[in-house]
Amino acid sequence: MLCAKCKTENPEGLKFCNECGTPFKTPCASCGFENASAAKFCGQCGAAFGAPAAAASEKKSDQTQIRPTDAPAAENLDGERKTVTALFADIKGSMDLIEDLDPEEARAIVDPALKLMMESVQRYGGYVAQSTGDGIFALFGAPVAHEDHPQRALFAALRMQEELRRYSNQLREQGRAPLSIRVGVNTGEVVVRTITTGEGHTEYLPIGHSTSLASRLQALAAPGAIAISDSVRKLVEGYFALKALGPARIKGVSEPVHISEVTGIGPLRTRIQRAASLGYTKFVGREREIETLQNAAELAKQGHGQIVAVMAEPGVGKSRLFYEFKVKRQSDWMVLEAPSVSHGRASAFLPLIDLLWAYFKITLDDNEPTRREKITSRVVALDRSSEDALPYLFVLLGLGGANNPIMEVDPQTRKRRVFDAIKRVLLRESLDQPLMVVFEDLHWVDVETQAFLDLLADRIGTSRILMLVSYRPEYSHPWNGKTYYTQLRLDPLGRESADEMLAALLGDGQDLVPLKRLIIEKTEGNPLFMEEIYQALIEEGAMVRDGAGVKLVKSLNQLKIPPTVQGILASRIDRLPVGEKDFLQKLAVIGKEFPFALARKVINRPDDELDKMLDHLQLAEFIYEQPAAGEVEYTFKHALTRDVAYNSVLVERRKVLHERIGAALESLYTVSLDDHLAELAHHYASSSDARKAVEYLGRAAAQAGRRTAHNQAVTYVTSAIERLREWPAGAERTQKEIALQLTKGTAVEATFSQAAPEAEKAYSRAYELCGEIDDQPQLFRVMSGLWAVYHVQAKFESAHELAVKLLALAESLPYSLFRLAAHEALGASLLWIGNFASAREHLEQGSSFYDPQKRRAKSFRYIQDPGVDCLAFTALTLWYLGYPDQACRKIDEAIALARELAHTYTLGYVFAHAAHIQYFCRREQAARESAECAIEICSKHGFAFFLGLAKVYRGWALAQQGQNEEGIAEILQGFDIYRTTSSGINWPTHLILLAETHARMGRIAEGLKAVQEALTVVEKTGERWNEAEVHRLKGILELRQKDSRLRIEIESPAEQHFRKAIGVARKQGAKSWELRATASLARLLRDTNRRDEARTMLSEIYNWFTEGFDTADLKDAKALLDELSV
Repeated sequence: MLCAKCKTENPEGLKFCNECGTPFKTPCASCGFENASAAKFCGQCGAAFGAPAAAASEKKSDQTQIRPTDAPAAENLDGERKTVTALFADIKGSMDLIEDLDPEEARAIVDPALKLMMESVQRYGGYVAQSTGDGIFALFGAPVAHEDHPQRALFAALRMQEELRRYSNQLREQGRAPLSIRVGVNTGEVVVRTITTGEGHTEYLPIGHSTSLASRLQALAAPGAIAISDSVRKLVEGYFALKALGPARIKGVSEPVHISEVTGIGPLRTRIQRAASLGYTKFVGREREIETLQNAAELAKQGHGQIVAVMAEPGVGKSRLFYEFKVKRQSDWMVLEAPSVSHGRASAFLPLIDLLWAYFKITLDDNEPTRREKITSRVVALDRSSEDALPYLFVLLGLGGANNPIMEVDPQTRKRRVFDAIKRVLLRESLDQPLMVVFEDLHWVDVETQAFLDLLADRIGTSRILMLVSYRPEYSHPWNGKTYYTQLRLDPLGRESADEMLAALLGDGQDLVPLKRLIIEKTEGNPLFMEEIYQALIEEGAMVRDGAGVKLVKSLNQLKIPPTVQGILASRIDRLPVGEKDFLQKLAVIGKEFPFALARKVINRPDDELDKMLDHLQLAEFIYEQPAAGEVEYTFKHALTRDVAYNSVLVERRKVLHERIGAALESLYTVSLDDHLAELAHHYASSSDARKAVEYLGRAAAQAGRRTAHNQAVTYVTSAIERLREWPAGAERTQKEIALQLTKGTAVEATFSQAAPEAEKAYSRAYELCGEIDDQPQLFRVMSGLWAVYHVQAKFESAHELAVKLLALAESLPYSLFRLAAHEALGASLLWIGNFASAREHLEQGSSFYDPQKRRAKSFRYIQDPGVDCLAFTALTLWYLGYPDQACRKIDEAIALARELAHTYTLGYVFAHAAHIQYFCRREQAARESAECAIEICSKHGFAFFLGLAKVYRGWALAQQGQNEEGIAEILQGFDIYRTTSSGINWPTHLILLAETHARMGRIAEGLKAVQEALTVVEKTGERWNEAEVHRLKGILELRQKDSRLRIEIESPAEQHFRKAIGVARKQGAKSWELRATASLARLLRDTNRRDEARTMLSEIYNWFTEGFDTADLKDAKALLDELSV
């Protein structure tokens, strides 16, 4: 019996609900009207209850027995989304069977079969949605959700087949043809809604592909068979015996459907047994609880019986805790287990029967005499004085026989004696060895088993029995006051333990860190939920197993809720009263956290009613009040519960609610809208109001960009562009899209890199749209973004051409900031192609336009500050031109400005460039420190471009400090990160550092390979700012080769490379490269007896310098000159 208020299943025959005390109603046999359980006469037709109805009324009652089940009353008739298991059952060949029969005769055969089918559905908590002339359509998991709805459906299907076999045998005895049924079962999402028929009955109808597929499967099933889809198989494997039938083409389904046949009950009963069959995950984080159980066991073993209760929400690990504890105690304890199952409340004594089967070692294959013998021999061997308990044990285990005199005993007396028999056996057994009895999931226990547990709990205090019980928070019992009772509250895993569990599941790959963070955030440390999400990701192909860990093959921004988790949480939600469930769904649409003022504004109900429902939801542990400054705020206890409640709301209803919430936010926070842009963007984006959706999404994206939350900015602006398509075409939409594409371009640049294809796509689209309107400032911004893309993609010719156009456009506009940006772009383009003097000129002009008071960088292109850009690029230019001290002062100035601005991306960027300058100056420790600052910032905020760059410099510094292997590993890791950004720029520089590190380690061949690759890139892209160093380094590596060639054959090519380096450096005016290349050549000339030439050429370049005499290059040159002068 299902309680209409709290949705708890109760045994048949009760007057009041076991869970909430609500009286059950009594249907009138004459008219069907439902009356209060205490009523003596029907309130509709006046018929007396208990009196025989009229003959005509009997006929009506017979007809209504095969009517679909009435749905529970529902407040929301629009419907909701649910994951359900649909079952279609049809009598095979019914038309042939009744072809020659009178209609009433045919009904007399078919109706009992339909009744048996419907009773089987109802026994397992299913809902009969439709009854056709020769079959039924039933739902499990709706109207009321059950976490094990697929299992319930298959138990019902097997029971149908069994009942129909019995009925067919009766038909055979009457000389009639037997009946057989075909059953199809499928699990999936549907929309369900309630409708009221003309007769006043409420029906619950599902709409969706899932129900149609169940119908198709039924048509494919063989007579007497149960066909299931793959979605059902994944959820029930192990609980049932299955036979694979292979794929089949089904009308209306594009892909073949894999079908299995259910052939019987499987070996597994509980979730923990299924986990064992698949292999347990690592057990973590329960040391304190295991210690408590061990202490209780020691006391029980000494004759001080103990009860230990473990209370926890679903999936937290109650059963796993008991399993791990039992494993440690198997050798010296007898362990008896009695799990409860969610569909077991309608079957009295089921856990006790399981416990006794295990104690007496009874199996399904045992016949009745064998079962009697096992029970008798065990009881007599235990204690002959307990023989008088045997008849009562036989009765409980179904071995009493129909004429057993025990059945004549008063039911209450008989039950008391049955309980006493079990208790005596258990207490006597504990004298021979300590006994551990485990009753799990008591929130599902039936009334009779509960009564026995209360009796046993009163008696074990002086025994050697350890009674372990587990249950969910909603369950209560009367044992709390006993001195030998202990309750453990099991909470989800803490962050450290959750990390440890996920490391065991997924492995330790660095690329899995975001996924682990997402899983922990979503599951909040619930072990079952983590396992189920892991399994779902494997099954849907998002991850593949790879050795001891897994490899992610699809990018994941969000996680789907697995059906198992969905069922657990939906069943809790559906047990709420209708009004509170509707309230919870509305709160879920508001969000995981919500202030009371907003809930009151959105949900138009009196405050006292809201307070009452909020109190109830807190008591049920769906939400809790959290500390807040000022107004009262609430939050969902679990994010997944909120997700399940939200997903159950129909999309169209969600849109209405989201719009209502958006309007409420605007009303409540008129003067502080900027503090709520993210919420406004979320709600209007999910509503039907496209105009406000675009407005708030755009504002939220700009705000996220200013806060350097660029990933969020990309998400917001992408949604804004999507919703903008709903606006009518015209100048307003064009102008808005240009602005949004600009925002997207800069956000993508910061998140991935300025070379990212999505950034190029955004700027190119904006550039195209600029042709439709006359807006020169906007055109400049778009061209500036496109220049950055080309520059970082190493398309230097296109970038230089665009930079020239930018400067011309800037000079025609009255904005100094534009001139700053244009000179910066042109200066950078010239710098990378090796035109250092002109680059310095433009960069210094750019700096002259920077107004340090206005700090308008963020209003222009907030990816990085252009004033800091100019300073950093000027620093690089100064080093190339031979002014290392000025270069260091300029980069320090850039760092100081970036710190003053407190702009995160700019800080990450400028520290990476500082490491670059320190590398040039060969200051290993300073380079390492700057690189580590950049790594810290870029790792935290996801700035991949400069993270990769900084790791390369840190790797070089580590190698220079003697940590060769660590250094080369860090360089290569930097390469891997950098490759993800699609950047073409800086590769020659990276390869120089790699080649230099290889050379340091004596890996000459690898060094030469890197140098050759660098030369290839230089010629391909035109990136020439470090070309001279590539040639010099190739000469160094040539000299260090050890092969059979004559020395002159080695020295001659090396000398050519050194002279080539000097020539390139002189052409570019790169005095620092010229000095380094000249010093390398001078050493070679010295070693080949050409000291005068060496001294002359080195002296000439050394004497040019006016600063930097404490840098490594100038110190080395001075030492070499002194040597050559002797």
